[in-house]
Amino acid sequence: MKLVSAEIRAKSEVYRGDELCQEKTKLLLKEVGLPNGLLPLKDIEECGYEKESGFVWLKQKKTINHKFEKIGRQVSYATEITAYVEVGKIKKLTGVKAKELLVWLTLNEIFVDDPPSDKITFKTSTALFRTFPVSAFVIEEPIKEVKNKEEKKVKKEELKEVKQVGNAVEVQEV
Repeated sequence: MKLVSAEIRAKSEVYRGDELCQEKTKLLLKEVGLPNGLLPLKDIEECGYEKESGFVWLKQKKTINHKFEKIGRQVSYATEITAYVEVGKIKKLTGVKAKELLVWLTLNEIFVDDPPSDKITFKTSTALFRTFPVSAFVIEEPIKEVKNKEEKKVKKEELKEVKQVGNAVEVQEV
């Protein structure tokens, strides 16, 4: 990866593989108070996060274009994306362009005013900006039902009635 030095890489958490990188990217966005659908990348090969400086990088197999249907805007994500993250903000962003009318503009900052806010702003290096509702960039995640043996055991025990008769204990199914 050409944009990430060996020094930064050595101090960073580095993950490989699309599934793990998707999960880590959404988790990081959630931790900094930004919507989980902000980076709808595909086929991510590697992602990394250097906590001390907030530096993040993502590498995907090919450039993708994504249309955010709720706002009717098209965004292009390069094969390599870098940024610095902090609570409510992505700054010094590289590798992301948004289409405004017929022109592609390079985005360099994304922020919400006071997380949790209902507005998110995208800025270019030329001081142009657009503000949209945060809800346009949120992906509803399915609720996973966790059913393991321990939970089943606890629930089964909750259905039993315990009676003490003299020195003996009697357990009855309810």
